[in-house]
Amino acid sequence: MAVPNRKISKSRKGMRRSHDHVPVPAVVLCACGEPTLPHRICPSCGTYRGRQMLRKDDAE
Repeated sequence: MAVPNRKISKSRKGMRRSHDHVPVPAVVLCACGEPTLPHRICPSCGTYRGRQMLRKDDAE
């Protein structure tokens, strides 16, 4: 079994793990004021790029 010769310092361990974080999702505000994901229909009002894509009863 392989055994490390020296202890890995906290700094080196942190530098190795610097890219392992969970990315923060991008959020845009719809015209109705609700936060939504970009390039997607707003789930609360049903609009996309200023056009009504879903009827009010479909969005609920």
